[in-house]
Amino acid sequence: MKKKILIVLLIIIIIALIGVGYFVFTDMQQEKKLKTELTELSELSNAQNIDIDEINNRLDRIVTKGDYAIVEEAFKTYLRENFDNSIKIANILNDEKITTLLTVENYKEDGKDFNKSKEYITNTRTTLEDCKNKYIEFLTEEKAMSYINDKGLDSYYTDLYKDEFVGDMSSASQDTTVQDSIDEIIKLLNTSEKVFNLLSENQNSWELDGENIVFDNENLSNQYDELINSL
Repeated sequence: MKKKILIVLLIIIIIALIGVGYFVFTDMQQEKKLKTELTELSELSNAQNIDIDEINNRLDRIVTKGDYAIVEEAFKTYLRENFDNSIKIANILNDEKITTLLTVENYKEDGKDFNKSKEYITNTRTTLEDCKNKYIEFLTEEKAMSYINDKGLDSYYTDLYKDEFVGDMSSASQDTTVQDSIDEIIKLLNTSEKVFNLLSENQNSWELDGENIVFDNENLSNQYDELINSL
């Protein structure tokens, strides 16, 4: 009788160990899949020729299950919002209209009130300042962790999110390349606005002569030249 009980207990233990082993193996596979997915996403975003469509496809899909899927979705949501904001910044910085504001062609088209140009400057500057603030915020650990902290996950998964995917944000936050580029464009917009204010407030004191702008008094000409030379 005792021998039969021992055999039954042994079978139960073996089954339990097999079950635990299966779940551990499955967990390891899910974690590996998650790390591979995010590594490939990182490689796509750092490629010389960025495939935006492929990045969007990766951000829109979930390849893991269970708690790992929650981690994946949280991090991809963070990446998605960061990515969309960065794309918006890039589109504005590459907008050719910014570089054509202070041209004779624009003076002819929008002068002498320059209402369209002033409105464009106001809207673009507001958008850029908002995007810059968001960009800086995205580079903080507090912002990155806000996407996972309210998910009710075991500390193992939040630690995985923080240590493996978020990492140390200090080096990224110290790189001011993007902020400096935004500031340069805002400076250009501010100066352009001053030029348009000067011209619209003195409409009877200047004319276009071919590809040149001509003023009827030296003081106004000097003010204009000073603004243009400050760019």
